[in-house]
Amino acid sequence: MRRLVLLLALALVPGCRRESATDHMQRARDATFEKRPEEALVEYRKALDALRLDDSAQAMVMKARALKGAADVYWLELRKVKEAVSVYKELIAQCPESPEALEARVVLAELLRVYFRDLRGAIDQLTAALARNPPQGAELHYQVAKLYFELQDYQQCVLESRKLAERFATSAFVDDSLYLQAQALHMQALQTQSGMPEVQRFRQEASRTYADLIARFPDSELAPHSAFEMGKLKAEAGDNEKAIETWVQALKNHPEPALVQDAIARARRRITATTPEDIGSRQTAFERARPHRNSVEAVGGSAEEAARDHGD
Repeated sequence: MRRLVLLLALALVPGCRRESATDHMQRARDATFEKRPEEALVEYRKALDALRLDDSAQAMVMKARALKGAADVYWLELRKVKEAVSVYKELIAQCPESPEALEARVVLAELLRVYFRDLRGAIDQLTAALARNPPQGAELHYQVAKLYFELQDYQQCVLESRKLAERFATSAFVDDSLYLQAQALHMQALQTQSGMPEVQRFRQEASRTYADLIARFPDSELAPHSAFEMGKLKAEAGDNEKAIETWVQALKNHPEPALVQDAIARARRRITATTPEDIGSRQTAFERARPHRNSVEAVGGSAEEAARDHGD
């Protein structure tokens, strides 16, 4: 009994109270600000320990913030990727509906892509984030489409790019998605094994998509690149004259004119290499205009002999 009274008395003495999760959270933030990341991690863990048996809504909010804070310290301050990934995943598992979990999915997707080349895992995280209708939805959807391009799943890349343009019609990422869509169609043309009709279909779709980008976003920095790519499609189809015309137009505002000029020069060399040397010359035209020689002329006879032979 005397011991219980003593413990209660000590608990009431200033400075002897048990520190709350809020106290540890504040210390963690202070330590992070003061560039003491290891100390910050200790405080975040103490905050989580204090919240372990608390299932209240307020406790869940603090738990999400503590996990996000710890994961950010591992990633942003210490650059410990594996540890950061582990804590971000713990946050998503324990507090899936929290705003911190949404942010964690976006960061986690980037870590999975860059450091583990887990492109499918990154897509899963971004897709889950998109299901929450985040404010940066267009950007995340564009990242999903790019990941499919990296996976060389060009068909799915085209589908995702089209969905972005439909769902976020006023987004700043629409021209990017159109360009990516055209590139994916172009890659399908290069890789298809279905024969020329299918190749031609992909080329035409890619060209129409580039043209759509140019028409809708003439001031986009991707517009001149789209014109250059349209020229490449024409050249691949064997229409070098049309390719040159397209590239000449692209020269007006392409950021790398030397690249375009080189493509034009190569197309002109192809035209020269596939054109017979005598086509278009005056001498050839004159020779073709002369009447056919008869048999006497063919063996070297004179014109008079040829005339007599003809008269006979």
